Amino acid sequence: MLQKLVTAIFALFVFSSTAIAQQSNMIELNAGLYKIQAEVAKTEKARQLGLMHRTFMPADDGMLFIFDQSATHCFWMRNTKIPLAIAFIADDGKIVDILEMKAMTEENHCPTKPVRFALEMNQGWFSKKGVLPGHTITGLPKN
Repeated sequence: MLQKLVTAIFALFVFSSTAIAQQSNMIELNAGLYKIQAEVAKTEKARQLGLMHRTFMPADDGMLFIFDQSATHCFWMRNTKIPLAIAFIADDGKIVDILEMKAMTEENHCPTKPVRFALEMNQGWFSKKGVLPGHTITGLPKN
């Protein structure tokens, strides 16, 4: 009886872990020498939710927003409890703009040129690493 219970709990754990891993779409990016583990938000629903309601993000983690078309995609911080920095990134991986964003605000943060990617990191991450507009983010998806 105990063996069956242990087997059932183990199977549930494996199934849950696999389901979570499949939902969590991660990508490794590079900003010069710095590695970034980024959660990918490429659906409309995932982009709308973004990092809302979270209270913590590890130091070198972020969220990569992928849009179908280059445009001046704007962001705000409604229901986002973590202060963030956002890099707006062109198709070729070059950073167009980097903006610091205060938590729980509705101020629009928009790129100065059309972009297809945006990368949110903890506030100050880009400046602490010396990553500036004009630098390149590598590892971005091709399509």
